[in-house]
Amino acid sequence: MQAVPHALMHIDGKWIDSTDHYEVRSPATEELVATLARGGPEHADEAVAAAKAAFEEGTWRATPPAERAAVLRQAVNRLMQRSQELVEMQVRENGAPVRLAEPLHIGTSLAHLRYQVDLVERYCFERPSAMVSPVLAAGLIRREPIGVCAAIVPWNFPLVHAGWKVVPALAAGNSVVIKPDERAPLTVVELVRELEAAGLPPGVLNLVTGDGPQVGGRLVEHPDVRKINFTGSTRVGHDVVRRASGGFRHLTLELGGKSANIVLEDADVQTAVDGALFAAMAYSGQICAAGSRLLLPDALHDAFLARLIERVKTLRIADPLDPLTDIGPLISRDRRDHALACVSDARAQGARVVHGGGIPSGPRYAQGHWMEPTIVTEVTPDMRIAHEEVFGPVLAVMRYRTVDEAVEIANGTEYGLAAGVWSRDNQTALDLAARLEAGMVWINDWYALPPHFPLGGCKQSGIGRESGAHSLDEYTQEKAVSIDLSGGVEGKLYSLLLGAESP
Repeated sequence: MQAVPHALMHIDGKWIDSTDHYEVRSPATEELVATLARGGPEHADEAVAAAKAAFEEGTWRATPPAERAAVLRQAVNRLMQRSQELVEMQVRENGAPVRLAEPLHIGTSLAHLRYQVDLVERYCFERPSAMVSPVLAAGLIRREPIGVCAAIVPWNFPLVHAGWKVVPALAAGNSVVIKPDERAPLTVVELVRELEAAGLPPGVLNLVTGDGPQVGGRLVEHPDVRKINFTGSTRVGHDVVRRASGGFRHLTLELGGKSANIVLEDADVQTAVDGALFAAMAYSGQICAAGSRLLLPDALHDAFLARLIERVKTLRIADPLDPLTDIGPLISRDRRDHALACVSDARAQGARVVHGGGIPSGPRYAQGHWMEPTIVTEVTPDMRIAHEEVFGPVLAVMRYRTVDEAVEIANGTEYGLAAGVWSRDNQTALDLAARLEAGMVWINDWYALPPHFPLGGCKQSGIGRESGAHSLDEYTQEKAVSIDLSGGVEGKLYSLLLGAESP
């Protein structure tokens, strides 16, 4: 019998344990996957102190960008060689179906990591700036590292989000403390392990595992943390902002979503049906950018819905390690119960559940946190299911009469993370996309995330952007440098105050 692995924390270049441990269990079978050191506020303090000391010592930030990129590239190459191992690890800890985990959870993360590393060598850390001045002068605009960065990673795409946070922060010369979600920390531990093996100086990257309120809470309010990047719920995001407000820290927040998927009358119906199901049901709907609201025009509603129901019946709910599985478990029992409660409330408010809505029957579902893919119709904007993030395999179907009404419904929530449009007319779709309050709009597709695209939301879906060509901007701050080249006093601004020297 294979021994259950035990993961440690990484602080100041050392792998350390704690006196308290916790378990990671499979959401599909509830079997023990790993045990981990349970860190606390004192470990967060130690990690921040190590990161601050490493930043002030300056070896890493003084390393030329090309050499920093070489260290990061070595770590990425090592991770690529372990991709299949990482896929299985991801499936076991957070229940992502292996057919999805391979391209989306791990494949996407590795592609984005490669892009971020390559970006370091092209990034403009210093540029000349022309100066208009009565004296001979020159100027420079420098982008410099911020300092100690706290990276708080969610459970649904841990390696993707860890890469978006850690690699650009390190590439810019910062020091980092990363805190993975306690439910899915293992791929993040491996990222830290490979970065350490690639040659990062001690203290530049630190890892603290443990509970969110204890470890994450301490990191966001620590006075020596100058940058916080958090991905999670909008509710917790508000708490992060409140705790961080005393120190005027740099913030990047990617929060919740209630994304609208708008089908226009001229859409390719079969493509849009498959796209709508993928947007809502991929990874059991446990994605912030899930297309959880489907907006159908009156002219298409009934025929589209009939095909949607027939298509959802073909989805296979099974072991996430089985390559034929479409729908895996939810991450935990409480998240499954929340999704079921949202469906129950929708029924009570007059909506109609036309497929699913419960727990699958059969002995294979006796263990784990399973829920049927669920379609709810006759949903109106005032219902809880129309404006609250469910984070489960639940699609709320809403009617609209005019495109203006569709825009009003789509924009009628506190969220603004993503949206989708399905149409055969690209210009019509682009015109509609311009009216949608969302950080990302997909046209005739969903979850297309090339590495050069920025990811983030507006309104209550967050601030700042991850990934993309300007991702290092989030981890640097500008400094303007003026150089006097005249060698004299005449014409300088301070001569206006001092005047001529007395004889």
